[in-house]
Amino acid sequence: MIEKDILFNSPQQIVDFAFDDAVADVFPDMIRRSVPGYETVISLLGVLAEQYAQPKTNIYDLGCSLGAATLSMHRQTRTLGLKHICVDNSEAMVKRCTSRLKRHMPDADLNVICDNIEDIEINNASLVVVNFTLQFLVPETRLALLKKIYNGLLVGGALVLSEKLVFDDKKEGELQIKWHHAFKSANGYSDLEISQKRIAIENVMIPDSLERHQRRLQQAGFDESYQWFQAFNFASFIAIKK
Repeated sequence: MIEKDILFNSPQQIVDFAFDDAVADVFPDMIRRSVPGYETVISLLGVLAEQYAQPKTNIYDLGCSLGAATLSMHRQTRTLGLKHICVDNSEAMVKRCTSRLKRHMPDADLNVICDNIEDIEINNASLVVVNFTLQFLVPETRLALLKKIYNGLLVGGALVLSEKLVFDDKKEGELQIKWHHAFKSANGYSDLEISQKRIAIENVMIPDSLERHQRRLQQAGFDESYQWFQAFNFASFIAIKK
């Protein structure tokens, strides 16, 4: 049974958001109710994996949380002899991810690592997923990570990058925030919960604009990148190494 997210449902002293045991316990409910299109992105990662995963290569899930992206990709590629490498710097997430993936994909070549994704070597990779994770890194380190991913990808390999967006146009930005709050309200979050979660996360998560992502991908070496999905202020890109 999925545990309901009630972490911010009562007035409290707000501290910076952290992916601790309390968050890990309710994460499936939290992200489903907070990120529009999340379940669609996860399911379609399997479709993309089927297109870009190359036999006997490595598949990376950077910022893996509970391993939902890896599970989706594995379902569509289980005959390719892939090695799945999942990385997260939250011990709480890694513990639960390891248990979950070993239970649902027991025969897979699997390595779940507790570390910062900036410190992981990328090699022999045909697909790398960075799902709603880059936004939690110090902005000055983001390009270096993407360059490392590009260098570790095989020709024909792909990076899938999913992120929350900010908007250069003030009116559009205000509308997107309004729509996102309406989405969370429709999923049962109160105004208090929305407000307290926003305060907790505002110093921890620093999103970029669509244009900034596209420029950074090009600077990293990707000559070909596309925005393939957007739901309100959340989007996903695919960048292909030629």
